[in-house]
Amino acid sequence: HFHAFMQEIHHGMHEARKTGVDDALAPVARAVAQDLRLLAFDEMQITDITDAMIVGRLFQMLMEAGVVIVTTSNRPPEDLYKNGLNRALFLPFIALLRARMEVIELQSETDYRQHRLTGAQVYFTPADAGAHAAMDALWSELTGVGAGTPLVLEVQGRKVEIPHHHNAVARAGFWDLCGRPLGPADYLALADRVRVLMIEDIPHLSAANYNEAKRFVTLIDALYEGRVRLIASAADQPERLYMEGAGAFEFERTASRLREMQAIDWGSA
Repeated sequence: HFHAFMQEIHHGMHEARKTGVDDALAPVARAVAQDLRLLAFDEMQITDITDAMIVGRLFQMLMEAGVVIVTTSNRPPEDLYKNGLNRALFLPFIALLRARMEVIELQSETDYRQHRLTGAQVYFTPADAGAHAAMDALWSELTGVGAGTPLVLEVQGRKVEIPHHHNAVARAGFWDLCGRPLGPADYLALADRVRVLMIEDIPHLSAANYNEAKRFVTLIDALYEGRVRLIASAADQPERLYMEGAGAFEFERTASRLREMQAIDWGSA
């Protein structure tokens, strides 16, 4: 998956800088090119400026080394990193994709994720006292304990604490997970450690809390890619959480994933 791959690239660059090289990306790209000839990504999405600023040079280096790149994305190249910070610096990457890759558009009017929905309730709205009681009941049923103990993740030398955890089931509020400066590496580490994540009190999202909304999108991507079972309470249905403003377009995919993740067999595959 694209997020996980880029985290490996950033980690490699961090290690390369310790050696005093002028261009930390070059040795990392060479190492990747030595190991493979075909690189396939699922769900390429670029929302982080640190990814946006290096992905063009990375792809160019890999292509020049003879690596064939295949990727899927929910948007055409021109919509990648849409409205992102310093996007003008990202535009050469779009030109590279158009020049060096064959872009195939797969059209469908049906979102097949919707067909997997069942009657199992794992998404509660509004996030009121009734939803909190339902979340308590599910937590008790899944864990058999009270509050559980904090889950402490070690990510790139930092410690990230999730308030409640027991036997691969974790529980946290929206602001615990998205109200602080966490990134893809943190959410991937969380998805790797738990099989069920309970998120409480997801609010309406807008340009006013854009950073938190962007983190939430990244979190859901990590959970989806990791096939983690999601249980949530929210202010509204997925499609109505982010209705307008910068980021609303990008959230459509997240809303669809939130629907798919309500299926009773989600995470069993």
